[in-house]
Amino acid sequence: MKYLFIAFALFFSACSIKNYEHTRAKIVTIKSPKLKFSDIGYVRHTDDAIELELFIAGHVYQRIHINHLICVNEGCMSKSSFNEEYLSASYPASLLQNVILGKKIYNGKNSLKKDDGFVQNIKTSDVNIKYSVNSQEIYFKDKTNHILIKIKELQR
Repeated sequence: MKYLFIAFALFFSACSIKNYEHTRAKIVTIKSPKLKFSDIGYVRHTDDAIELELFIAGHVYQRIHINHLICVNEGCMSKSSFNEEYLSASYPASLLQNVILGKKIYNGKNSLKKDDGFVQNIKTSDVNIKYSVNSQEIYFKDKTNHILIKIKELQR
């Protein structure tokens, strides 16, 4: 019984509440076969965890927690399982985390530095990705898999 309790506690601690060091309100657009969203969202993160909280008309629509697992309203799963179910099975496990934080994907493949960011164009038999990051916007589009992720700064 003691071991069952420990296993239960460890499993559910993956989605536990964290104190995030950075919190920013953004305009978030996500279009995939299973997720469709475009409205205000909060991006919160520390060095080892990310939370993307999505709102529609002032109400929480979806929370996505990313650490060693990805947790959504429906439950927690591995990063590769999340990609398979919500995005594309051909993506590397860390793709969503890197896109939300505006980091290079695919180990920086085809990365070109721009004035205030970078651009990556990645084309294989499984993906056709245009990914750009600058101080105002993160833009990820995969034409092959019909995925769009856009995160824009709120205009002040």
